[in-house]
Amino acid sequence: MQTLTQRLANPTRFMELSGSVLPWIAGAAAVVIAYGLYLAFYVAPPDYQQGETARIMYIHVPCAWLAMAVYAMVAMSAFGFLVFRHPLADVSAKTAVPLGAAFTFLALVTGSLWGRPTWGTYWVWDARLTSVLILFFLYLGLMALRSSIEDDSLASKLTAILALVGIVMLPIIKFSVDFGNTLHQPASVLRVGGPTIDTAMLTPLLVMALGFTLMFVAMHFKAMRNEILRRRVRALQLAQVEKAQASQLAAAE
Repeated sequence: MQTLTQRLANPTRFMELSGSVLPWIAGAAAVVIAYGLYLAFYVAPPDYQQGETARIMYIHVPCAWLAMAVYAMVAMSAFGFLVFRHPLADVSAKTAVPLGAAFTFLALVTGSLWGRPTWGTYWVWDARLTSVLILFFLYLGLMALRSSIEDDSLASKLTAILALVGIVMLPIIKFSVDFGNTLHQPASVLRVGGPTIDTAMLTPLLVMALGFTLMFVAMHFKAMRNEILRRRVRALQLAQVEKAQASQLAAAE
C-alpha cells in the first residue's frame, strides 16, 4: 500500500489532488487574511511606544517568517531531489524560490518602513538586516543559476547543491539578534519561555501568519502545476523533434 508521499510523487496524481484542494486553500487564505487585517487595523491596540507604526509588523513578521520557512522547504526539496530522486522535489524547489524571494523582499521593504520612524533611518547594516539581505541575494542567485544553464538536469543538480549550502543562513538570521550587533528587537514570539507580546496583538499576528502561509501554499501549488505542464509540453516537443529526425534519417537511408 502506497503512502501519501508516494502517491503525491506521481505528477499525474499530484495534479489531480492539487486541482481539487487548490480552490479551497486559496479561498481559506483570502478569508483568513481578511479577518487578520480586520483584527490588525480595527481591533488590536496601538503599541505603547511605537503607536500606530507597530501595525506594520502584521505584514512584516509573517513575511519574515515565510522568507526563512520557504528557504528551509527549498533546501529540503533539494535534499529530496539529490538523495531520493523524488520526481516532484525539483519542481517544488524551483517553484518555491521566486515565492521565497518575494516574501524576503516584502520583509525588507516593510522592515525599512518600520525602521524609519523607530530607528530614524530606513536601513542600518546590522546583523539581522544584513543577513536577511544576503538571504534575498541567495534566492536571486538560485534563480539566476537555474536560468543560466540550458540543461535542465544539470541546472537542477547545481541549484540543489547551492540551496543546501545556503541553509547555513537560517541559523545565522535566527540568532543574529542574540549574538550580533543589531538594533533589531530580539525574538518575542518564537522564544523559550513563551511569547512576550500581549494577546491583543499576538492573536492578529498569528492569524496573519496563518493567512500568509495558506496564501503561499496556494501559490506554490499553482506554480508547481504550471511547471509540471511546462515540462510535459517540453517533453512532447522533444519527442516530436526526435521523431522528425528519425524520419529524416530513415528517408536518407
